[in-house]
Amino acid sequence: MTVFEDEFGRPGATSAPGGSPRSGTSTSGDVSWLRSPHPTVVADREGGVVEFNGAAADLFPGMGVGSWLDDVAPGWLADAHRRLAHPPPTTIPAPASRKARPPLRGRHAGRLLRAHPTESGHGDVAWWLVDDTDLTAAEEALRIEQERTAILAEASTQLLASLNPDRCLEKVVLLAAAHLGDAALVISPPVRNRYGVVTAVGGRCARAQVKMDPTTVPGLAEALQGFPPVPARWIDPAELPDWALPEGFEGAPGAVAITPLPGHGVPAGALILLRRGGRKAFEASEERFARLFAARAGAALSAARLYAEQARVTRALITELLPPRLHHVRGVDFAGGYRTSQDTERIGGDFYDVHAGTDEGQETLAVLGDVCGKGLDAAVLTGRIRSTVHALLPLADDHQNVLKLLNGALLTARHTRFATLVLASVRRSGGLVRLRLTSAGHPPPLILRTTGAVEEADTSGTLVGALPEVTSRSTTVQLSPGETCLLYTDGITEARGGPLGSSMFGEERLRSALAECVGLPAEAVVERLQMLAGEWVGRGPHDDMAVVAITAPHTNHLSAVNGHTRGRYTA
Repeated sequence: MTVFEDEFGRPGATSAPGGSPRSGTSTSGDVSWLRSPHPTVVADREGGVVEFNGAAADLFPGMGVGSWLDDVAPGWLADAHRRLAHPPPTTIPAPASRKARPPLRGRHAGRLLRAHPTESGHGDVAWWLVDDTDLTAAEEALRIEQERTAILAEASTQLLASLNPDRCLEKVVLLAAAHLGDAALVISPPVRNRYGVVTAVGGRCARAQVKMDPTTVPGLAEALQGFPPVPARWIDPAELPDWALPEGFEGAPGAVAITPLPGHGVPAGALILLRRGGRKAFEASEERFARLFAARAGAALSAARLYAEQARVTRALITELLPPRLHHVRGVDFAGGYRTSQDTERIGGDFYDVHAGTDEGQETLAVLGDVCGKGLDAAVLTGRIRSTVHALLPLADDHQNVLKLLNGALLTARHTRFATLVLASVRRSGGLVRLRLTSAGHPPPLILRTTGAVEEADTSGTLVGALPEVTSRSTTVQLSPGETCLLYTDGITEARGGPLGSSMFGEERLRSALAECVGLPAEAVVERLQMLAGEWVGRGPHDDMAVVAITAPHTNHLSAVNGHTRGRYTA
């Protein structure tokens, strides 16, 4: 029977004769370590097994007292024991006491073990072994999930940074090629039987329009319809068509994965991932991660396309709702200015229009109005009013009749908004300009004379779109060369600002500002009034503001050519 001493020279554990492969028995009385779930082996200076517990016997079936570590333990453990028991000559010898050493790792029987050596000081070394297989696998899984979470966060940041569909497509394929495969393709929904294909290889993007049959690629037709993806192992890379192998992808593909790009209500396309030959196939966890990435990419693509479509529709509508640019019409100077209540918007509740007569002697009809409300809803009503007035142009000689018919059209509409407006029928005769003015609940126009005097046109009436009957009183005004008639909305006079930020611009301040514009052309009058009103409100809130100036020119600088008037306003 073999007996060894502990670090204090006392008798230690013993083993059965012949070194039977079982745990020894401690003669010192402390046997708790023998019941440890972690394998423990004690070896002497020469590498002979001195003692071990039951867990070590289970891990190393050939273990026995007196056997050699080289015969019963993995090589990495035996080598580590030799290096520890016989350090190089330059190594400072350890003191004669138990000393803990850093652990080392190695594999045995498919398990990853962490070995902690402890020296007794008499040449014996106790090796405590901990199975780190599950811990290491969990740490690796956690690391992978953290990396994937970071990738998804990066993808969300980059994909949501732009609502441009083309840039969003490029970001999708670049991110997919960088983090999911060696190359990536995004197949967009077909347009007239042609599919848009965006590819990325090595940080470079390419675009193409491909006429193809998606059923030739397993899973592609289903992905384009939004169905769940087929497993990557079902797709043979050798059967991919030429268009699916992007330029710059070297060699034959070794693995292919296809997943749909979910959108808002309809699929946003399909994502194809390629890996070069020699690399491992897509694992199930990688395919799941690709679907998570595709979900975010599809949502971003769908949002970008929806925004682009809405922007296109909005541009088309705004083009029709924006006030026209005014110049010279039938020998009379016209100019208009418009500022919405929100500087970020282009349309609002104020509007103006100028309709030139079809014949040389026919009056030109100018309309300026203010709809109840602000923003898009008010702009929709302005469009309705402008269209109705345009349809009533043949009746423009009778302002009261025009207002009556417009009032009826607004009362039958679904909305409950009303509007105020002023009509001006303009005709030039020689050097004079004659205006017939009618106000319908709107501030009466102001007349600037060459003397600097500012007069208020004697016209009034009820607003349109609110009462069954609309009443109005018209007046006629004559402008001499250099005189101006100003149509404006109450957004100018009711604009609050000034030194204290709460004072209204007011009619008196408007009259004073207009009086300073004697002799100026219509465009200069509008610019001057807009500048003063803008400076008054500063950055404070304000209503929509619109002005139209009608000026009798000093000279007859317009002429008719072949029945058409040069210098007509353009919308």
